[in-house]
Amino acid sequence: MPNDCNLGFDAQRLRRISKWMEAHVREGRLSGLAVQIARRGEVAFSERAGYANSATRQPVSPDTIWRIYSMTKPVTSLALLMLYEEGAFQLDQPVADFLPAFGAPRVWKGPDHALDATEPARRQVTIHDLLTHQAGLVYGDPQGNALEQALSAAGFDFNRSFVTMAEAVDALAGFPLAFHPGDRWFYGLSTDVLGRLIEVISGQTLGAFLKTRVFDPLGMVDTGFSVPDHKANRLATLYDHSSSGFSPTANQDRCIAPVTLESGGGGLVSTMADYQRFTTMLLRRGAFDGGAMVGRKTFDLMVSNHMGGDLASRGQSHFSETTFEGTGFGLGVSIMLDPARAKIVGSPGEFAWGGMASTAFWVDPVEDMTVILMTQLIPSSAYTLRRQLRVLSYQALV
Repeated sequence: MPNDCNLGFDAQRLRRISKWMEAHVREGRLSGLAVQIARRGEVAFSERAGYANSATRQPVSPDTIWRIYSMTKPVTSLALLMLYEEGAFQLDQPVADFLPAFGAPRVWKGPDHALDATEPARRQVTIHDLLTHQAGLVYGDPQGNALEQALSAAGFDFNRSFVTMAEAVDALAGFPLAFHPGDRWFYGLSTDVLGRLIEVISGQTLGAFLKTRVFDPLGMVDTGFSVPDHKANRLATLYDHSSSGFSPTANQDRCIAPVTLESGGGGLVSTMADYQRFTTMLLRRGAFDGGAMVGRKTFDLMVSNHMGGDLASRGQSHFSETTFEGTGFGLGVSIMLDPARAKIVGSPGEFAWGGMASTAFWVDPVEDMTVILMTQLIPSSAYTLRRQLRVLSYQALV
């Protein structure tokens, strides 16, 4: 572990993170995990605990590949903003200009009505609605309301049955919206539609666009929608939370090559080193050693709060990767507005997101700091890992 007091951390206090990691493994809550903290352009803490595969006792290593699920969303959102800077669209432009299947959206009248009880949407779904999860698109959920159950039955959950996102998004457009566009915030499939939008505008598959425009320039050599055969032994096992702690999920090979369904909302795999390159670029307001992903004004718009308040004031979702009180939302990332209202340590202006398998990251421009957590436990709500790590990270600052 780097021990550089010039980075503003107390080495003994950082050790508390190590003990926390070891306890989660020793007490059977997690098979394995990795944590990395960088500050002022240098890694201040980087440690691993436990196993990438508990059955084979394969340890977590620096090159372990993780399913990052919804940590894909900031990548897709940033990629779309690259096209925005090229004049391809305006944020308030209807998505139907590019995806005609969304041209006549209808809105479900709600849980007290049949699924076919709909009304015309008061306005078109815009690209801004998609970037901010205000489009009325929700995730499928077999235990949810009638719309969520129907979406789940059609394959709109994390075990999608579609071959390509073009097919999936066309099918999604045939379902009613959960609410009128712009009425509220609700976490869902919006970023998957954005991924398809990138394909239509660029003329490339989403995977090809991200590789040439994001991953290759940043040197993210192990990030993509599939794991090739020669890297498959580096892929961490995915676990479900269970009464005994954790057990392997039934579907382990969803990301083994070849993959044709490239989900802009949750399909990427990555390593700690690769995602560090991405978060470092975010900390630098879009800049990296070879240039800039986006200009600084576009980046500042991305990490501004677009809610007009916190998420608690915009409607809450039963599933998300952030708290609601004191937290806003930008273009693909959550925004810390008020740590006191959020009841957690942090800095106003810090931005973040996480993934279904309990991964997380945040970027704190005030402290010139990034934090990344990698593990593989579904659901992300099984333990309060993110809040625990947030406290442990900030308490080490001196």
